[in-house]
Amino acid sequence: MAEILFPALFLLMALGLPVAFAMAISVFLALTFGSTYPHIVVVKEMFAGLDSFPLLAVPFFVLAAELMTGGAITHHLLRFASQFVGHLRGGLGHANVISSTLFAGISGSALADAAGPGAMMIRMMEKGGYDRSYAGALTISSAVVGPIIPPSITMIIYAMQDQEVSVGSLFMAGIVPGLLITMAMLGTNAIIARRRGYRGTEGRPTAAEMLRTTAMALPALMLIVLVVGGIRFGIFTPTEASVIAVFYALVCGMFLYRSLRLRDLPDIFLGAALISSAVLLILGAARAFAWVLIIEGIPQDIAATIIGWELSPIMFLLAVNLLLLVFGLFMDPLPGVMILVPILAPISHSLGIDPNHFAIVVIVNLTMGLTTPPVGALIFVVSGAANIPSGKLIRELPPFFIASIVVLLLLTFMPALSTWLPTASGF
Repeated sequence: MAEILFPALFLLMALGLPVAFAMAISVFLALTFGSTYPHIVVVKEMFAGLDSFPLLAVPFFVLAAELMTGGAITHHLLRFASQFVGHLRGGLGHANVISSTLFAGISGSALADAAGPGAMMIRMMEKGGYDRSYAGALTISSAVVGPIIPPSITMIIYAMQDQEVSVGSLFMAGIVPGLLITMAMLGTNAIIARRRGYRGTEGRPTAAEMLRTTAMALPALMLIVLVVGGIRFGIFTPTEASVIAVFYALVCGMFLYRSLRLRDLPDIFLGAALISSAVLLILGAARAFAWVLIIEGIPQDIAATIIGWELSPIMFLLAVNLLLLVFGLFMDPLPGVMILVPILAPISHSLGIDPNHFAIVVIVNLTMGLTTPPVGALIFVVSGAANIPSGKLIRELPPFFIASIVVLLLLTFMPALSTWLPTASGF
């Protein structure tokens, strides 16, 4: 079946089919022409991939992010970030990066990050004299932090594939790497802003204005503390945390900020349902795709081959980095996690690599694929949201991609960046 599965997948993706449909159809074709299995197995495996209690957290975290966006939270986070860095050279670019980091603690999704505060920042940066395509590229690159800083949809899916880690430990493991990515993007923006002469906003707010802006943003920032702290101290599970996040976002939008109305809720629920459906459809199709790989014995063959190379832990991690960078050119992070983690994680454990360390390397690596053509979803999201040709965005991306590679290498060679906080937190 593999000789049909992979050519069909790449052909369908080259024709422009969404990843979920490409995977599901390629599985159907593999069963039709390469086996005697009934076609109902495709549907069965897709449902089996979604039949999980932890997976309930995905639509609830998506809904919480939509409620926060609809409740003017994005506006307050942008003002909060701008007051500290807006007056610096390249200040609006710095504000873009920081607001993406703050919103990552609400959405857990790179795409939501880019489509929400990112699209607003592109307009602000253009008015401030920045090149529109540069603003879009910075938005794409800073949105990568979305699946790294908790809560993260990708981490929830990863924990379902590897029993050696928990959602809580991954949430804690992602904080330092996420902040490293933020600092790398800030540094890159500072260098480019100096070269191109991008200036900051005139003046800086008074202490009273900063205090008022901070007070308005504080309820949004507290959501991060509520989710991560609640999970860490065992008050609720990640799934329960996602439901609490929804109610918290609803209360903030309707009663604290008073920018969310009852008439807004149907559109918000519809938007969250569409995003959740797209994510869950990818997960279901990836489960069916992974089933065919297991039936064919491909994971076992790959594992035996890699073990036969007798690689040291660091050489294995470097090989995994190379593999995932290539894989990320053609596949989104969620199906990548579902297909590759069951193959690679057991090998990493046998080599003595810390499970949280390996998980962060994999997640950061696959998330970087969202910024690389030909399938980089962030490129097309920003291109559509800000009406910028994708070619212009791609030409501006290399400096930020290099900065991400530097962070990835730091995470690869310095395990403590991923393991210190989970250990200190008791995971």
